[in-house]
Amino acid sequence: MAIPVIGLFVYANINPFHFSIPHIIFNIKIEDKPLFELKIFSIDGQPVKTEHSMMIIPDGGIELIKELDLIIIPGWDDFNHKPEPILIDSLNWAYKTGIRIVGLCYGTYALAYAGLLDHKKAATHWMAEQDFSTRFPQIQLDRDALYVEDQRIVTSAGTGAALDCCLYLVREIYNAQIANKVSRVMVIPPHREGGQAQFIEQPVAKSSQDAQINLLLDFLRKNLATQHQIEGLAERAHMTRRTFTRHFKKATGMTLVEWLNTEKIKLSCELLETTNLPIEKITELSGFNNTVSFRKNFRDKYGTSPQAWKKAFGIGSDKQ
Repeated sequence: MAIPVIGLFVYANINPFHFSIPHIIFNIKIEDKPLFELKIFSIDGQPVKTEHSMMIIPDGGIELIKELDLIIIPGWDDFNHKPEPILIDSLNWAYKTGIRIVGLCYGTYALAYAGLLDHKKAATHWMAEQDFSTRFPQIQLDRDALYVEDQRIVTSAGTGAALDCCLYLVREIYNAQIANKVSRVMVIPPHREGGQAQFIEQPVAKSSQDAQINLLLDFLRKNLATQHQIEGLAERAHMTRRTFTRHFKKATGMTLVEWLNTEKIKLSCELLETTNLPIEKITELSGFNNTVSFRKNFRDKYGTSPQAWKKAFGIGSDKQ
């Protein structure tokens, strides 16, 4: 496949960190080969001064949009800043021609002002939820999601979720194997589902109980094939069942059963994409009781069968 061309939009007073996340991800080389061609563009192609007095020199102006396969708006400088008409027109033209468009963190505002999110689902940083919902009541804001894709428009929550969103895009464009290689280069977890909570209350473990949940999650990911009982896990975390249930939901945004099912499906996808194992073995390694349960859960999540997924995204598929 041809190398996808990614356009990264820059604007006055852009936050350097918001810019650096997609800039790093989409510049990574695997085995010394680039995965993407990254083009930085601004309205007029002139250098842009960041909010911390750094200068970013773009590759060109708004005309570069015609060369792109995907456009990223990394953050936004002001909730009251409506994008310039030429940017709004160009984004709408790009969307109509089939280009995927991404708003990271407050970048969702730019897409909302452009009308691209009308009657669609979207995500943004939790601190902007009330303001965003008031300004754009026609948009279905998901207040918990790390990232959301609806009809080729992708939006994410805060800067940490922007990493998850970018890895999601790598996975969508290539496959789990490539996304995992990128995550290893970045030394970050390979994949978090977009529907996981934004960790509003506990972004960092603040007590021994929160730390125990974090350790338990690592244990569970390494032992998905084992059948787990909530009483045993609560004891392992040195908590009562009630305390464990409360802290687990706060840390993950899910019940134990929901979280385990999500992780099992994620592991099954990686095995389908990166191995030639039979469905029965993948069922076993992913922790499902039987292939009937595995197929049902997989179809509920992705609307297709494991066999169809393997054919589309597995070793030797066109997406490799």
